[in-house]
Amino acid sequence: MSSVSANGLSAAIVNHPGQQLPMDGTPLMHPGRKTPHLPWPDIGQLAKWSVSSFKFGFGPECLQDDDPDTFWHSDGPQPHFVTIEFPRKVAIQKVSVCLSFPLDDSYTPATIAVRAGTGPSDLQDVRVVSLEKPDGWITFDISAEPNDDGDGFKPVQAYVLQMIVLSNHMNGKDTHVRGLRVLGPIEDMVDEERGDPFPFLTPPFKMYECIR
Repeated sequence: MSSVSANGLSAAIVNHPGQQLPMDGTPLMHPGRKTPHLPWPDIGQLAKWSVSSFKFGFGPECLQDDDPDTFWHSDGPQPHFVTIEFPRKVAIQKVSVCLSFPLDDSYTPATIAVRAGTGPSDLQDVRVVSLEKPDGWITFDISAEPNDDGDGFKPVQAYVLQMIVLSNHMNGKDTHVRGLRVLGPIEDMVDEERGDPFPFLTPPFKMYECIR
């Protein structure tokens, strides 16, 4: 386990059992609720989103609308979760989540687990994140397995990704999440290296380049 602290926000990253967490495996902190500009492609729009429960007007669409004034509001027993299902297996590098303890108080998630798999029946924990009064966007790798170059982490190959709110601050019951993004890996080969003047590397093309 490793922990970091920046601008009053601290997070603990817990690796999957049996895996070692490199020393640089700390989340990126983005103060403020404005959606940050990140180099990793947002692949969440390619998937079907569902949630364990929600209050009317505060459903899963609030997670993707890029409006920090809206939020998913769960309405049921814990744990609360968001399920993201892709039509084919995809490479998932990071998750970015927007939380605000100053606004949401006991509705703010304190412990988040990320699970991945080929379907709802075989999901396995790949990362657990513990947060202390977060306010802004938190971006972290969902894998703790180092890549071949040793300068980052391998993406997780999955059909289904699930983010689970295991606990809230101050033992709150329902939860508020103001934004959620699923990010794919950065293509590490430029056009010249590929020898292709018209490479098809957009997320929609990569999604349907082969049949499941």
